[in-house]
Amino acid sequence: MRTHTAAHSPYSESASPRRADVPWIVGRVTPPVPRLRLFCLPQAGGSATSFAPWRLTPPSDIELATVELPGRGMRGADPLPGSIEELADAVLDGIGDEFDLPYAFFGHSFGALLGYELVVRIARRGLTPPVALVVSASRAPHVPVRRLISQLDDRGLREWLDGFGGLPPELARYPAYLQYALRTVRRDLALVEAYLPEPVPVNCPLHVFGGTEDPLVKPTHLERWRDCTTDEPTVHLLPGGHDYLFTGAPAMLGALAATLG
Repeated sequence: MRTHTAAHSPYSESASPRRADVPWIVGRVTPPVPRLRLFCLPQAGGSATSFAPWRLTPPSDIELATVELPGRGMRGADPLPGSIEELADAVLDGIGDEFDLPYAFFGHSFGALLGYELVVRIARRGLTPPVALVVSASRAPHVPVRRLISQLDDRGLREWLDGFGGLPPELARYPAYLQYALRTVRRDLALVEAYLPEPVPVNCPLHVFGGTEDPLVKPTHLERWRDCTTDEPTVHLLPGGHDYLFTGAPAMLGALAATLG
C-alpha cells in the first residue's frame, strides 16, 4: 500500500469538459479527446492516490478514472462493505452513469478481484459490457489464498508488507497514520481471504499483467485466470516486484495502451 504525490500533468486533472470528480472518482485525468475511460481499482489499503505515478505520463487518448473506495483517502469516514460482492454492487451503483464512453477496468491485486466481480455484475444487470478487463498481480478469484494475512498482529502485518515494499518506510515516523494504514490493509485483506466464488467467464477480453520479480504472485498464479474467460487471455510480465506498475509506470502505461488499442 504505497501512496504517491502527483506532479504537474499537461492533461486536465480532477475536472474535464466531460466529467468532474464525483465521490467514487478522485483525481480524474482526461486527455483532450478520450476514446476510452479506464477505471483504476487500487490494491489492498490503496486509494485513488495510489495511481499518482500514472498521472505523470498518462496515455494520450485514455481517460484515467481512479476509483476512491470507502474507508480510505477522501472517503476515510465511509464504512467498507462486508464483502467484495457488496463492494462491487456499491461501486457499480456509484459509477454506473460513467459508461457514456467505451470503458475498461484495471484492477491491481485486491482491485483485480473487485474488477472481476464488477464485470460479472455488469453482465447480470444487462448493462453495456466493458471493452476489456485488465487484472494485475492477483490470484484468480476461484483460487484459495494460501495464508490468512489479515489475522496477523500489527507487527506481523507490517513485516509481511515490508517484505515486498508494501509500505513506505517513512510511515514509521507517523505512528497514528501507520495504524490507520495497517487497519485499512487488514480490512481489505479480510475481504480477499473470504472471497472464493465459482469462476464465471467474463463477457469481454481479459488481459493479465504481473511483475517478473513479484514474491506474492508468480507467473503460474496468473495462468489460473484462464478459467475466467471462454477466450484466450493475454498474459504480460513486466520488470519489477508487486508494485511493478508504479515503479515502472511509463513501461506499464505503454504496454497497457498497446493492449487496449
